[in-house]
Formats: sequence, C-alpha cells, structure tokens
Amino acid sequence: MRRRSLLKAVSAATVLGALPMPAWLQAGEVTRSKKRGGSFDYAWLKGHARNLASKAYQPQINGVPASLSNLSWDDYQSIRFKPQDALWRSDDLLFQVQLFHLGLYFKKPVQIFEVEGGVARVLEYRQSNFDYSGKESLGNLQPNLGYAGFRLHFYTNFQLDLASFLGASYFRAVGESMQYGLSARGLAVDTGMNREEEFPDFTTFWLEKPAPGQDFVTVWALLDSPSVTGAYAFRIQPGQNTVMDVDVALYPRKAIERVGIAPLTSMYQVGENDRRMAYDWRPEIHDSDGLAIQNGNNEWLWRPLMNPLNVHVSSFVDNNLKGFGLLQRDRNFEHYQDDGVFYNRRPSVWVAPKGDWGPGQVMLTEIPTGNETFDNIVAFWNPQKPLAAGEEHLFSYTLTWGEQPPVQPEKLAQVQATRTGLGGVIGQQRDVFSWRFAIDFGGGGLSMLGADAELEAAITTSSGQVEIASVRPLDSVKGYRAMFDLVPGESGAPIDIRLQLMLSEQPVSEVWLYQYTPPPAEEQARFLEL
Repeated sequence: MRRRSLLKAVSAATVLGALPMPAWLQAGEVTRSKKRGGSFDYAWLKGHARNLASKAYQPQINGVPASLSNLSWDDYQSIRFKPQDALWRSDDLLFQVQLFHLGLYFKKPVQIFEVEGGVARVLEYRQSNFDYSGKESLGNLQPNLGYAGFRLHFYTNFQLDLASFLGASYFRAVGESMQYGLSARGLAVDTGMNREEEFPDFTTFWLEKPAPGQDFVTVWALLDSPSVTGAYAFRIQPGQNTVMDVDVALYPRKAIERVGIAPLTSMYQVGENDRRMAYDWRPEIHDSDGLAIQNGNNEWLWRPLMNPLNVHVSSFVDNNLKGFGLLQRDRNFEHYQDDGVFYNRRPSVWVAPKGDWGPGQVMLTEIPTGNETFDNIVAFWNPQKPLAAGEEHLFSYTLTWGEQPPVQPEKLAQVQATRTGLGGVIGQQRDVFSWRFAIDFGGGGLSMLGADAELEAAITTSSGQVEIASVRPLDSVKGYRAMFDLVPGESGAPIDIRLQLMLSEQPVSEVWLYQYTPPPAEEQARFLEL
C-alpha cells in the first residue's frame, strides 16, 4: 500500500517571457558513451543497465535533512520550482520541464540529465530555483542535494502539468481534462504476496531536448532494485489523449517470483457496487471504477473494482493479450459531488502491448483502505515464463491517458453501472440469505433492438445458486438491466461470477466479471431478520 503522491498536484505557474539559460544548467557535468563515439542513446543505456545488474545492488542513500523530512504535506506542496527557471523556457519549444524538490515522502534523490546532440549534461541542484514560501527555517541546503523528480508542461497550457515522474518508479499523465488521477509504474515486483512488496526506483533520467516545433518529447530512465535493473525509453505525445510509447529492457539479478509488466496503480474507496466504507458525505470516491481487458481471443471483459475486507488477488489467464486498463467510466459529477479533486474527470489508462507477449495473466490486486489518500488497486501483466536472471527481457507497449480508451468493442454493449444489495422479494420473509446484483448495459446495438427482443443473461458462478434472474429494458441508459440474486451457500469462500447478455445465443455485450465474498454466518442471520 503506497501513499498517493500529489493528490492535488496540478499547480499554476506564471507565464513569463524568454530568459537566459539557467545557471544550474550551464555548469553541469557532461557524460558520454565511450562505445558510440561520444553519443548517448538507448543502446548505451541498455548496456549500462545490463552491466549494473551484474554487480551487487547498492541502495540509494537518504541524504535528506530533517528540515525536509519532517515537513507537513501542505508545507511540502508549497515548495515551488520557479517557472522562469524551467528547462527549455528560453528556447521557444513546445515543452518545458520543472523539477520536484526532495522532502516528506520523497527522500531518494534522482539524477536528471538534459540530452542534446547526443551529449548528456547533468541538471545540478540549485536552491535558488525554488520558492520556499518564506520557510527560512529550512536553512542553507547542501549544493548536491539532488531532485525528487520532474514534471512536463506543454505549450497549450504551460500552467498545468502534462506528466510527472515522482517517487520510486511512479509516473502520471493527463488527458484533455488536464486532471491527474491514477499512476503507472516502471515495474511491479511481488505485488499482492504474503511478504513485503519490492518497489524498484527510477534512479536516473535523461530528457532529450526536442527540436523546434516537435510535438513529442523523449525521456529515458534507469531502474534499479535488489532484484532487477532496467532501461526505459518513453516517447510522450500530448493530444486529446496523452500517448506514451514505452520500450523496456529488464535485467534480473535473481529470480523474481511475481513480476508485473506495465503496472497501473489506482484508488477505489467506495462506489455503486461497494458501499463498505460509505461513511463520507460524497456518494462515490475512486480514481477508477473497473478493470477492462481485451484478451487474445478478442473477448472483452469488465471487472468492477472493490474495496475488500481482505487483500484480493484475481488472475485473468490469457495468451497474446490485446490490452488492458484501469478505467473511470462513470463521468457523472452528480455521482461524486466532489468539486475539489473532481473524480469524474480522472483519466483512464489503457495498456496496449506491441508484439506478442505470449502466455501469462492480467493480475488485479485489491487492498482494503479507509482513506482516499492511499492507492489500493494494482493491475499488471504477469508473464507465464519467469524472467531468468542474467538475461535480457524486452517489452514494448503503449500507454494511453484520457477520458476514453483508444479502443472499444465495436458491436458490444458495455457495463454502465454495477449495484449490489440484499436479495429476496420485498414484502416476503427471507428464509435464505441472498445477495442481489444489478448490472446496467448500454451502447453497442442495444438501442436498436425491438420491443419484442428476448435478451437473456448467461450467468455462471464458481459456487452458490442463482435465483430470480431477469433482463429488462432500461431507458435511462438506452440499454438493459440484468438482475439476479446469489445464494452463496455455507462455505464462505469467494465466489467468481460471470455474466453476458445474449440474443439468440449470440453475445451482445462484453463479459461482466465479479468476485463476491459472502459475509460471515452471523451477519447473514442478521440480514434475515430485516
């Protein structure tokens, strides 16, 4: 479970005129690759990562003084990089870069280079580049303190972030709403296991200076951890959706029991289908409301997220995965009522593999939380074949950040909402405990169906008994609502449920998946008394 970084980090900066090159860039260290005639490139970085993996892991030293470590969240947020010192500000380019200060949760310094003409020059720390909002108590900080990460800005709105890389291997981006939400990571190691998770770090970044008029920017990163090193290349292109093409080369130091490729990290506290932590005045609190998968058989799956009582780990076995993502489908402000962080504007992220990733599984980990400042949802691809130590393992994929994913099922209806509650017939005594599920479907061809169309819900469960199943039109979504009760039985074990709308034995919707954990017997007995 990780504290969410910069929940309200979209910050304003005054747009100023062209300025000379900042002093912190002029005197920086120059690094070159001896193997390629002085040029820096991805091939050099992969060789560097491979060489690093052959050596014992050297943990980063926390050199952050107490004055920074003990800051409150608001005090840390108030430390601002001065916009007039932004990288590339005086070059009339489409991108600018600002840097994050070390402090609070971000205590591991990262080294950041600018790359121009194949030469990498370090961006040296300068205390004068920051506005400390009158916090003179911080004193004079050491000149080699370093930075915590960086944020990218685009010319369409230099006042708001396009993307940021901050904390371990976490990074985020926005779509057209310019609103942060869930995060991605470079790599997940041993997530959802019965031991402490390993969080690899991006220790070094290289930012390639874009050409005049170039509408994308390239970022390289070096990843390091006790188990693995990695070389990363990001090609980041803004638009209605922000698109990141990612190339990854991994070099394990040792065997990793569970590796997560293209991991996404989000938050789900309460929503329509899970009211367990519904003590807040807001009806729903989540960055994402479901996991979507397009599997190798071109089947579309939708799994609503939950805030469970205990850690849930779900696996969706596949071969030649087409894509997956954590989505925020519900865009109705009335469902959230949050006019501060605007959960209805949070971006979705879609992961599209390049090439055949072979057999493996999409894994979903759901962790209990009572606080929206903690990310408790993780989704990633776990290859069936373990990554062998001492070898190179290559993965390429595209991350698309925005309100709508880049691909949708063309002719299939999608889940619009999932609701759950006590089952049974109103006004009649309940003899057996049951739990009701109501799933709304819209889109596809549902609005074109005639009044006499006889849709059915194909329902399967791993245990328990299905009762009172029905499918009926729902004008509010121009679609249909499938509803059923589930009698869980006495085992108390989690129950996997699958439902799909069918017409003349042909599917007309994506597949709805759910994992339901029945309440203890004594709680079921109390429900029967209602």
